[in-house]
Formats: sequence, structure tokens, C-alpha cells
Amino acid sequence: MSTLYQSPRITIREFLPQEQQTFIDLFKDNQVTQYLPVVSPERYLEMFNELLENYEKKNLSRWAIFDTTNSNFIGMCVARIFVHNTNQIEIGYVLSKPYWGKGIATEVCKALTQYSFANTNTKEVVAITDINNTGSQNVLQKSGFERLDNLIRDQDEMAYFKIERQS
Repeated sequence: MSTLYQSPRITIREFLPQEQQTFIDLFKDNQVTQYLPVVSPERYLEMFNELLENYEKKNLSRWAIFDTTNSNFIGMCVARIFVHNTNQIEIGYVLSKPYWGKGIATEVCKALTQYSFANTNTKEVVAITDINNTGSQNVLQKSGFERLDNLIRDQDEMAYFKIERQS
């Protein structure tokens, strides 16, 4: 099992096959999924199987976030090729409610950005959020991302953020 990032507070690492239910349970809280696209339970299962395949292929993927101090599950994060511009890497995260407002999302954003620049040739890392998700928008700006013009995805207007590789 490979660890992507570790600090005194959080560990970002690969999910283990036996953590499938942990992954799926994260998306059962309506407040957690409030700003996420609607996804079927079957799709979450597919997503979990895909992330395991991605580890084997050494591809970008989704990873688990755990509390370093007590090993509690915090949430998951993702880095992937951006569908709207394949020269960019898109990052994202989903945290369980007890971990909101503690600066963890900002730490995750910075870790994923560093990982993306270190492990790919991309010059730009991007993130999109629901237009009403001001919490995530603040996190991205705190993490050094710049707000761009909104992006339209599936007829929805999304807030669009970018950070560039420092040469």
C-alpha cells in the first residue's frame, strides 16, 4: 500500500480492497454529497473498483484520507486528467462532516497539487466546485488557486480554479 502524503495530522494513501464499504459509506451523508453530482450506489462501487485498478497501473486515482493520530477515516481525494482540457490535472476531495472547518481540505489541496506537479508533466492543476460551495472555493483560494471564469458542465455552471506550476 503506497502512501501519497503524510503529516502529523493526516495520511493520504491507497485504499485497501477491504475498505470498499468505508468508501461507499462516505457518500451516504446528504450533507457530504450536497454539492456533488448525483451518483448511483452501483457507480460508487464501480469507482472503487476503478481506483484499485488505477493503483495497479500506477495511474492517477482516488485515495483515502485518514487521521494520523487515531487512524479514523476522514474522506477521499482524487487527482485525474481533466475531461475539459487533457493538459490539466483536476483535483478534488470529499471529507466526512466531523472534519469540516479544520483546515484539512486546504492541506489535502496543497498535497494533491504538489503530488500532481511532481508526478506528471502538467503545467496546470485545476479544480471545479458547485457555484454555491463557498467553503470549497475559499479552500482553493487559500491553497493558492486563482478563480477563472465559470465553466459549464452538463448544463450546470461551476466555479473553476487553476494553479500553475512554478518554473
